[in-house]
Amino acid sequence: MSDQLAGGEFAALLRRIRDRTPARLLVGRAGLAYTSATQLELRQAHAAAQDAVRGELDLDVTFARDFIEAWRLFEVCTEASSKDEFLLRPDRGRRLNAPAREEIAGRCPPGADLQLAIGDGLSVTAISAQVPGLLPLIQDGASKRGWSTGQPFVVRHCRVGVMNDIGELLSPAVVVLLIGERPGLATSESLSAYMAYRPRAGHTDADRNLISNIHSRGVSPADAAARILNLAGQMIATRSSGVQLKEDLSSGALPGSQ
Repeated sequence: MSDQLAGGEFAALLRRIRDRTPARLLVGRAGLAYTSATQLELRQAHAAAQDAVRGELDLDVTFARDFIEAWRLFEVCTEASSKDEFLLRPDRGRRLNAPAREEIAGRCPPGADLQLAIGDGLSVTAISAQVPGLLPLIQDGASKRGWSTGQPFVVRHCRVGVMNDIGELLSPAVVVLLIGERPGLATSESLSAYMAYRPRAGHTDADRNLISNIHSRGVSPADAAARILNLAGQMIATRSSGVQLKEDLSSGALPGSQ
């Protein structure tokens, strides 16, 4: 009886450990190799990661039609004209092409307190999975704070540095770029929110702040929205971002506080 109880306690402990992390811990082995089930899971995760990186953003496929219409989303592109060029020439993914500049300038009001953009980055899967739940929470929170918000749009073949072009074109106080993270073997659906106060040409990662790991087993959309809005408020109040600004995880912005 005691052996059965000990075995049950050990199994429960394993479940608790595995529930706390997507890492493949204590999965067992067959000789010197993983079990067949673990090997198959790894191959599936690797295939999902490859699909996320190689997938092409198509506004009408990535998002539901009612979501596109509700937010009046439109799609523009960087100077990277293909997925291969985007992967091989990161610099071209940091600059908007000429038609994109013209369309953004014509459709987005300048000088907003908060300007949201959505970029495919290295995972179209991530923006498809996370943005529809996150975007309304950010918009609602910004409205409650009395902030003006710009017209959101979607950027294909997008790198983080494109925030500088957005800042130059629209002069918002804060730019928030929701962009797909590089996928791993834990998930291909992880989103990042890069933020900067009045980004301009020449700004680097040192001028930006980041909230990462937004996905079902990471930072929830509600917690991500709370942190994004809290950090945007700090940026507006201090007129700074990046290494000059430390995120204040007060009781109103701590994950799980909502």
